[in-house]
Amino acid sequence: MSSAATRSPFVESQLAAPASPLPGAGVPWLDAARREHLAAFAEAGLPTKHVEAWKYTALRALAQRKFSTGDAQAAARAIDASAFALPGVDGPVLAFVNGVFRADLSQLAQLPDGLELRPMSQALREDPEPLRFTLSRYEPEKGDVFVRLNAALAGDGVLLKVVAGAKVAAPVHLLFIGAPAEGDVAWHLRHVIELGEGSELSLVEHHAASGDQRHLGTTCTDIVLREGAVLHHAAFQDAAPGAALIRRTKLHLGARSHATVHVVELGAALARHDLQAELVGNEARFDTRGVFLLHAKQHGDTQLAIRQQALNTTTDSVWRGVADERARGVFRGAVLVEPGADGSDCNVQNKNLLLSEQAEIDTKPELVIYADEVKAVHGATVGQLDERALFYLQSRGIPQAQARGVLTAAFCRTVLDDLPNAELRAYLGDRLVAQLPA
Repeated sequence: MSSAATRSPFVESQLAAPASPLPGAGVPWLDAARREHLAAFAEAGLPTKHVEAWKYTALRALAQRKFSTGDAQAAARAIDASAFALPGVDGPVLAFVNGVFRADLSQLAQLPDGLELRPMSQALREDPEPLRFTLSRYEPEKGDVFVRLNAALAGDGVLLKVVAGAKVAAPVHLLFIGAPAEGDVAWHLRHVIELGEGSELSLVEHHAASGDQRHLGTTCTDIVLREGAVLHHAAFQDAAPGAALIRRTKLHLGARSHATVHVVELGAALARHDLQAELVGNEARFDTRGVFLLHAKQHGDTQLAIRQQALNTTTDSVWRGVADERARGVFRGAVLVEPGADGSDCNVQNKNLLLSEQAEIDTKPELVIYADEVKAVHGATVGQLDERALFYLQSRGIPQAQARGVLTAAFCRTVLDDLPNAELRAYLGDRLVAQLPA
C-alpha cells in the first residue's frame, strides 16, 4: 500500500496536474471516474515482484523516475511523417506525437464507406455520452495499476468503428511517435475499437521514435468483434531505446468472429504488453503470432491471457523470443477454458533463444480446463541454436557468424509466415534481421 509519506517519485509525479486539461473535463461521470482511478493508483503504487503478474519484471528503477504528465509542445514538434510510412500500408492514418493527436501527420480525408476513425478527444468534445459505459466501467485486476493510471490521465486516443457488413480493404495505420521533449514525459492513450456484425478490418498499430528520449507511454485498447467480424491486426513496436512502453490490449470476440494478431517487439528499454482475449460467442477464433528480439539491457514482457467461454471456440498462439547480451525476456501464455466451453481447441507454443550467457528468458505456459471434449496443447522451450544445424551450414562454407544469423532470422520469421500483407511481411522480416547481433 502507498501513503503520502512513502509514495515513490514516479507516483508523486503522476499525481501532479497535467500539462493541459484532459479532454472531456467538466463531464461529471468522466471526472468522477478519473478521480476514482487516480485515487486507487495513488493508494496502490507500482506493483512489486510479490504481485504474480509482475514477478519477473521489476519496476524499482521506474519508481525512482519523475515524468511530466503530458507534453504541452507536442503539437508543434517537427516530425518527418515520411519516415514512418510502412510498405503495404496505404490506408487512413491516425497519428499521435508524445500522446497528442497530430492532424498534420494524419490522413483522414475520404475515409472508406462504413469506417469511423477519429481521435478520442474529438468524440469527447462533441458528444461524450455514447462513451459513458466504455470509459467508466473499468474494473482492473490486482496489479493493473497502469490501467488505473491510464484511465485517470489518458489525454487522447483512438475511436474506430466499422459498421455492420463493411469490408475496409485498405489497412488503417495507427501511428504513435515518441519525440524528444524538455525532460521526460509520461503520455497515456485510450483506444476503443468496434467491428460490427460481418465486417472486416486490417489494422496496423505502429510505435516508433523520432530521436532519442526516455518517455513513458501507456495505452489501453478495447476491441470488440461482433458476430462474424474479421480482424487482421499487426502491432509493430520500435520505440526509442531508452523509452518505457506499457500496453494493454483486450479483445472481446462474438460468435463466429475471427481475430488474428501479429506482434513484433523490437524497441524500448522496458516494454510490457498485456494481450487479453475473451471468446464469448460460439465458434469464435483467436490466433496470435508474436516475437520479441532483445539486446543490451532491454526488458520485454508479454502477458498473453485467453478465456474461452463458449462452445467450439479455437485459439492458436505461436510466439518466439530472442535475447542477447544482458537482455531479459518474459512470456506468459495462459488459457482458461471455462465451464460450458465444450469442444474448445487451444494451442500455445513458445520457443526462445539465448544468444549469450548473460541473457535470460522466463516462460510460463498455463492451461486450465473446466469443460469437456477439449483439445489442448501447450509447450515452451528456452535454449540455444541447434549445433547440428550450425555445423551443417558451416560445412557448406558459410562462416559461423553468418550461419548463426541465418538460423536466428529463420527462427524469428516463422511468426510472420501467415501475415496476409506481403509487403508488410517482408518489411518486418527485414527489420528483424537488421536487429540481430552482427
